[in-house]
Amino acid sequence: MKQLLLCVGFLVAALVSPGYCADPPAAPAAPPAKPGPATQVQVVTSMGNFTIELNAERAPLTVAQFLKFVDQGYYSGTIFHRAIPNFVVQGGGYDTDYKLKGSPPKVVNESGNGLTNQRGTVGLARPPEAQAGAVQFYGNLPDNAALDPRQTRRGYAVFGKVVQGMDVVDEIATVPTGAKGPFKENAPLKSVVIQKIERVSAPAP
Repeated sequence: MKQLLLCVGFLVAALVSPGYCADPPAAPAAPPAKPGPATQVQVVTSMGNFTIELNAERAPLTVAQFLKFVDQGYYSGTIFHRAIPNFVVQGGGYDTDYKLKGSPPKVVNESGNGLTNQRGTVGLARPPEAQAGAVQFYGNLPDNAALDPRQTRRGYAVFGKVVQGMDVVDEIATVPTGAKGPFKENAPLKSVVIQKIERVSAPAP
């Protein structure tokens, strides 16, 4: 009996000794880092300026390509070559002589990213028969659900939204238009020039 008690005593002593202590509870996991502010760019035009906030989370490939050309100064001297009230204004591909500016590579169509063509959003333009765009962009004046993807076709990829200066975008859509350059209609008769597009600091949240 004494031997049994001694064995039990040794067992208890072993369990409570420092070498046999249970591991301390793990420290709580650190909360996920909050994403930084979205990149913003300012579009400086001959009719005023507006600011676009880019959505790299939903349209990473489109935003990356757009910013590449912004940083290269590609958009300087291009024009808004299409202005249709209650629809869109479109630009970024033609110079003031209505000639295409280079042959930039196309980017994968990201129209299935969950962003819709609501008023004030900015999307990547492309010819109706093409499945991808390159550098031309458009601003939605009203909600344009017809530009969103459907089961039977791809849509037009939204990659940002106007967060300041939407009145300038609206004003561009009111300029007199007609036939000019390769376009039979809807081209501003007096060029609306994109003087530059540049990154700007987003306001603190």
